[in-house]
Amino acid sequence: MAEMTYLNAISDGLRLEMRRDNRVFVLGEDVGVYGGAFKVTLGFLEEFGAWRVIDAPLSETAIIGGATGAAMMGLRPVAEMQFADFVSCGWDQLVTVAAKQRWRAGTPVPIVLRLPSGGGFSGGPFHSQNPESSFAHIPGLKCVCPSTPEDAKGLLIAAIEDPNPVLFFEHKHLYRRIKGEVPEERYTIPIGKARIHAEGDDVSVITWGAMVYTAEEAARQLPDVSIEIVDLRSIMPWDKQAVLESARKTSKILVLHEDNRTGGFGGEIAATIGEEAFEHLDAPVRRIAAPDTPVPFSPQLEQAFIPQVADVVAGLKELIEY
Repeated sequence: MAEMTYLNAISDGLRLEMRRDNRVFVLGEDVGVYGGAFKVTLGFLEEFGAWRVIDAPLSETAIIGGATGAAMMGLRPVAEMQFADFVSCGWDQLVTVAAKQRWRAGTPVPIVLRLPSGGGFSGGPFHSQNPESSFAHIPGLKCVCPSTPEDAKGLLIAAIEDPNPVLFFEHKHLYRRIKGEVPEERYTIPIGKARIHAEGDDVSVITWGAMVYTAEEAARQLPDVSIEIVDLRSIMPWDKQAVLESARKTSKILVLHEDNRTGGFGGEIAATIGEEAFEHLDAPVRRIAAPDTPVPFSPQLEQAFIPQVADVVAGLKELIEY
């Protein structure tokens, strides 16, 4: 085991797969000479060469379309969007072509889109979104949102192995802030399997990505309450069984995510709990999410936009006192 940052764990997993499998290559804007917008692929060009580390033009449509075509011909491309927000430029290639091809013709499309997402650094409305719910709605796509370095490495390797398109959401605020013990060898973590971040009996928080740590800090501020934190790790597929088990165990549920509230994946989770675990609930399922606005530039407004520890503490208290 070695201590790695979230960013280094992603880089390590990608490097291992490129060394193991010559079909794996990376492409994107500035992934080669510059080493990627956040330096995840720093040194890759020197090790793997320009045929496997491709600096693409400023066209997400071309990047996703090229990756899709390469995957259909038997390669395993890993495409980086400098920011998750930019993936919308390639919506048609991803949603109309890549997501549908296996359903239409049986052709595997093993592409991975690395999507640096999330706010917390005053990046504004074009560099701070969490658009995972938009893609979880599309049949044929998988959406992975790791929160720990160990999960980031294992889930990335699993994503590269997967025969379907996988959107790999990497929260930028975690890149260099979160460290953890990570196995140095190759390993995979199943996509669609949740992780219990903290065991508890009184109330459950269902979340993913950076919000896992917001929930963790909120739990520290309520030491007399036994709070279970369920880290989904992926939202498509999502671990419905783990969520229902936690709901039946604690009877009070808070769903927490950084994406906008309306249409956010938390609504799907809350509806499923209401349909399949209603008799076990002692309070209505509560959601905490970002408001239905673009992400603000202003640091003060961004702080008001992103769910904060105080918001989660207040929500938990309301559930406990219900």
